[in-house]
Amino acid sequence: MKLTTEVTVEPLSQRFGFGDRFLFMGSCFADSVGALMQESGFNVTLNPFGVLYNPASLAQSFRRLATREPFTVADVISTEGIFTSFYHHSRFNRPTAEEFLSDANAALTAASDAFDAADVCVVTLGTAMVFRHKERDMIVSNCHKVPAAEFVRERLSVEQCVDYLAEIVAAHPDKKWIFTVSPIRYMAFGAHASQISKATLLLAVDALQQKYPGVAYFPAYEIMMDELRDYRFYEDNLIHPSRQAVEYIYDCFRQFAIDPACEQGIAVARKAAKASRHRKFQFGNTTPNE
Repeated sequence: MKLTTEVTVEPLSQRFGFGDRFLFMGSCFADSVGALMQESGFNVTLNPFGVLYNPASLAQSFRRLATREPFTVADVISTEGIFTSFYHHSRFNRPTAEEFLSDANAALTAASDAFDAADVCVVTLGTAMVFRHKERDMIVSNCHKVPAAEFVRERLSVEQCVDYLAEIVAAHPDKKWIFTVSPIRYMAFGAHASQISKATLLLAVDALQQKYPGVAYFPAYEIMMDELRDYRFYEDNLIHPSRQAVEYIYDCFRQFAIDPACEQGIAVARKAAKASRHRKFQFGNTTPNE
């Protein structure tokens, strides 16, 4: 008896190993899977601008990595006594403009080096819904609690998404590109709007694959919606996948993208990471056990 709809995932013709360098960028789902890749012993650079959700923000971030154009005072915004930019996630928030620029540009330099060296870029798309800042006429990566009246909400078309993503791929044909759509529903504007947004992203990636045969798609969205559709695979908010679901999808990703010869090394690395966490949280233990 089958109790779930299995999603067929054909492995890549060329899978990757410990010698390859990965860059994960995109939604918080990219953070989750990228962190498991790091824990498994792979060389991973993870969301150097923080979490990014839409194709426009991802395209401008990749452009910044390629050009290495530093952030300046003109990019800085201030809200509620915190300094940041519309290009960054809130984890870059700092108490002064000087601290923000110092940290943002240091992160940019390190991330640009990592991007230059990266063999594989894994891009997770979260939503086609965007917010454009009226005065600056730019699609922002994060609104940073700036008053809503300063923005206009838009939904990118399939064609716009394709253009943004094609810009990334065409500029860097030396890299392998894996796209996926986050299974985390963007419910701020309702279930129907979320579905339209996800459909837009799925159609855009399909069109991108037709334009660039070397582009790969990993069906994280489909695995969550079909194989793991039961709410026991969700967190309490019934939107984010549970740890168990993320682990399951990560297992699928490994079968899709990682050389099976790496499995023993992955097991060793994850066992060591688990032991390290256990020691760290032992009461009163500040150094590793002898």
